[in-house]
Amino acid sequence: MTDFPPLEGVEHRFVEAGGLRVHVAEAGAGEPLLLLHGWPQHWYQWRGVITRLASERRLIVPDLRGFGWTDAPPGPIDPDVFVADVVALLDALGLERVDVAGHDWGGFTTLLLTARHPARLRRAVALSTPHPWLEITPRLALETWRAWYALPLAAGLLERDPRLATWFIGREGVPADDVEVYAERLRDPARASATTRLYRSYLRTLATTVRGAAPEARTSVPALLMIGALDMAVTPRLAAGIERGGDDMRFEPIPGAGHFVCDTHANVVAERLRSFL
Repeated sequence: MTDFPPLEGVEHRFVEAGGLRVHVAEAGAGEPLLLLHGWPQHWYQWRGVITRLASERRLIVPDLRGFGWTDAPPGPIDPDVFVADVVALLDALGLERVDVAGHDWGGFTTLLLTARHPARLRRAVALSTPHPWLEITPRLALETWRAWYALPLAAGLLERDPRLATWFIGREGVPADDVEVYAERLRDPARASATTRLYRSYLRTLATTVRGAAPEARTSVPALLMIGALDMAVTPRLAAGIERGGDDMRFEPIPGAGHFVCDTHANVVAERLRSFL
């Protein structure tokens, strides 16, 4: 039997979605809210939000491809793949429309969903991620130093040593026991390899963005982007130009927060999700 980190009221199952065996944690009842995690985490990063919102929403919390307990097959892994996986999961669960919130890679995936599959979403919240409608200015180009960590990850460092991932989370004060919950899954060679492939895709995307690629289509889905004021990886300056994505898109900083806001500021995240969604 699979050992999941315990959380009261959460049930676990595996769903076949588009040829991928997806692990899904679920809690609560009511209107569905899909929660998408980021790197180097999995469903457990939403634990503080789950305990605060399960009394009012049906929370559907999958592990993305290559993470947590979802399968980690070889092949491409990038936001385009995540978007296709999420749509396949909604189809497999029989869900026509949902609210969605995502953090980090899950946040970028969320924003892509608003542009590519607006009919499947009611409202969307993205956390700790840049948005796809960036217009690169000289000032923003200087912020690319923040992507330094992608270089060792793309080079396969995590496949040899998971401590870079745990250092990122631990430096923001996340308890060591919770950090270990994330690190344990990353010691699996298939999941470490997934991180390598994901960050190689990130470097390709970053290079394309800096060169000034065409933005995504505008979206009519009401969306909120939130970034911690102290985020080391994603500066709030990367919210500049989010209005290019649609008239209903807006930005709010999270004062005093770093990157891992769901772990460190779950009360703030839950309250803003409640008020926006």
